[in-house]
Amino acid sequence: MQDDTPTPSDFIRAIVADDLASGKHDTIVTRFPPEPNGYLHIGHAKSICLNFGIARENAGARCHLRFDDTNPTKEEVEYVESIKENVRWLGFDWGGHLYFASDYFDQLYQYAEHLIQTGKAYVCDLTGEQIREYRGTLTEPGKESPFRNRGVEENLELFRRMRAGEFSDGSRVLRAKIDMTSGNINMRDPVLYRILHASHHRTGDAWCIYPMYDYTHPISDALEGITHSLCTLEFEDHRPLYDWTLDNLPIACHPRQIEFARLNLSYTVVSKRKLLQLVNEGHVAGWDDPRMPTLSGIRRRGYPPAALRNFCERIGIAKKESVVDVALLEHCVREDLNDNALRVMGVIKPLKVVITNYPEGQNEKLIAQNHPQRPELGSRSIPFGREIFIEQDDFMEDAPKKFFRLTPGQEVRLRYAYFIRCEKVIKDATGTVIELHCSYDPATIGGSAPDGRKVKGTIHWVAAANAVPAEVRLYDRLFTEESPDAGAADFKTFINPESLTVLTDCLVEPSLAKAAPESCFQFERQGYFCVDSKDSRPERLVFNRTVTLRDSWVKEQNR
Repeated sequence: MQDDTPTPSDFIRAIVADDLASGKHDTIVTRFPPEPNGYLHIGHAKSICLNFGIARENAGARCHLRFDDTNPTKEEVEYVESIKENVRWLGFDWGGHLYFASDYFDQLYQYAEHLIQTGKAYVCDLTGEQIREYRGTLTEPGKESPFRNRGVEENLELFRRMRAGEFSDGSRVLRAKIDMTSGNINMRDPVLYRILHASHHRTGDAWCIYPMYDYTHPISDALEGITHSLCTLEFEDHRPLYDWTLDNLPIACHPRQIEFARLNLSYTVVSKRKLLQLVNEGHVAGWDDPRMPTLSGIRRRGYPPAALRNFCERIGIAKKESVVDVALLEHCVREDLNDNALRVMGVIKPLKVVITNYPEGQNEKLIAQNHPQRPELGSRSIPFGREIFIEQDDFMEDAPKKFFRLTPGQEVRLRYAYFIRCEKVIKDATGTVIELHCSYDPATIGGSAPDGRKVKGTIHWVAAANAVPAEVRLYDRLFTEESPDAGAADFKTFINPESLTVLTDCLVEPSLAKAAPESCFQFERQGYFCVDSKDSRPERLVFNRTVTLRDSWVKEQNR
């Protein structure tokens, strides 16, 4: 696909440019390596845009999509397919370069035997708890395992017996032999393989030992000819192990690992563990709940992929961690939808209006613009009749001085239609307003008066005879706290009880009757909404509020 946005500039792209200019590389190869143990979230969008973006920006370059499927107890085909779909939705494609770490299980095993044969790895019988105890702390060196000096032949025999399934889970591991006194804890004889009798989603029961990520990752990169292995900052301390692994194996390619700051977003958590808690404990309706920061949830809420790409470009790539204001993301979404979303009218809290001097039985078609700034998007006809519905909030019986909407004796303009004046208020036995009787001025068709009189208020409406019933889901931020996972308090205590309001008696104009799932619209004066991709049906439309019209980011920037 074509992307007309200017090429971003950052320290990683500068490194890539220098490597091309110096002749170090003539082809750039990056990769996006998700674990298929959950759904992608907005933090992954930053990495996707970076890795695929660099490949798109450089002639002949490519980006691989590789699944790090080394833990069969947490991985599912569902996650694999979701990740592929999310990458495509965001606007990128791997062009046939789809890989799995499991593609390399045989080679990874052979390389592990090579490390044993060269005295760089050994089989250890310590338990996981003992390994952690022997590892030491940030201020104290570790202790060598009593099994560290086993001979090569014994280690090979034990490792092959591990491979053959002779030992139980957790009874033995293969560890690299590096330096138990290293100041970097990751270099204190890290585990390379563990025993795990579990079926794998691709290899079935062929393996009962599985490689660790820190061992698998550099080898997979090298086998694929990756030139620049881009990781978030938490992998900075793992880089020496990345380099050690490749330096001690007979692999010609040695990619360069470069770290960048991950995306931290206010009022959001992106920890997979915490997101899983939200799903399993029923705080949200699944991974694709529109309040979730997953790409599936963001998509279902109606965020355009172009807005996410624009957001990732604006926040840039840096070396230092920071927190990005979620208002900037919402601003990017509004900006895109303001340019591209068709305008329609919908009433989410209907109040009936009878225009008493409008001829009974008469109906007419009025013309409405689909987008006031984009005439090329055309216009549509909207029906108008004696009975209409307006928004409850657009009427007030005892209105303050600066209330310019409908109130007894005051004229307002109906969008694309006429001036009306409230003449009578009908209430039920409880005193609740249930209906308004109004008069209209037929000379004001199109919203202006021949005599030049002005009205200050314009309100939206739908014709009662043609209105389409709909459910509207008003979404707000999932958390009330700017940093919900900071500090000692349980992050779930900050869940916003008003993050979802469901309105079931809403009405929309008939042009929306056949709106396709994921279609986005601006409900005039209300906000931006999309057709829910999961629950909406032609006979029961469901709209999700994507974002409100108010832009707090612009307001903050103008202070």
